[in-house]
Amino acid sequence: MSSDPTAQGTAQPSGRVTVIALEGVPEIRPGDDLAAMLVEALRATPLVLPLRDDDVLVVTQKVVSKAEGAIVNLTAVEPRPELVAFAERWDRDARQLEVVLREARRVVRMANGVLITETHHGFICANGGVDASNMGPLSGDVVTLLPVDPDASAGRIRAAVERAFGVDVPVLISDSFGRTWRWGITDVAIGVSGMLPLDDLRGTPDADGRIMRSTVRATADEIATAPAPTAASHHGHASLPAPRRVIVTMIRMTGPSARTSAARG
Repeated sequence: MSSDPTAQGTAQPSGRVTVIALEGVPEIRPGDDLAAMLVEALRATPLVLPLRDDDVLVVTQKVVSKAEGAIVNLTAVEPRPELVAFAERWDRDARQLEVVLREARRVVRMANGVLITETHHGFICANGGVDASNMGPLSGDVVTLLPVDPDASAGRIRAAVERAFGVDVPVLISDSFGRTWRWGITDVAIGVSGMLPLDDLRGTPDADGRIMRSTVRATADEIATAPAPTAASHHGHASLPAPRRVIVTMIRMTGPSARTSAARG
């Protein structure tokens, strides 16, 4: 991993964000104390400590769901007949589709093999956030659900980090979502604690003095997206053009402070 100048007490260039993959996070299982495991990972990862008040910890939804037991064993799921027919036509797992409908507040679209629902949180996403990927030895027979209260999950991790290190670090829970009319997925923040998720620029002037009327930046989503390339490539360090320092479950980004003054959660 490349040396982080901020960890050496040296001023970091303005406008740089550093992402660091945390080391020593094992396979998460139901009932694990995820917050304690992340604290130990922060201690074990070179150049992470001391934490700073412009750090952000981003935790992927999958590990939160596993630790909280938000898991369904598909071998015990009996899908309704219409889902069996839909699954056979589009090469889907009818059991997983049944779980998606059980978790849904409403169905937004179900056609051409695609099932888009609104979850009880209010998220609108493919498969209602029900995920069968990266499930280890039980892959194919188990799925994870979204955390019941992702904001509360973020808050518990934030509290544990503050108790351990005496620094109040904002925590985001991230998950990958599709985007309307665009190929590919990107991460978004589904849980937030310790920072405002939005930066409302309405009523403020742009660089030309023009008053902005509709611009609201999705700050938490922007930060949640930053760790993804690092996680995918298993690089320990990457620089990204964003104006803050962020830490992440398996990754940490560092940069000049841009923390919103008000905190959430």
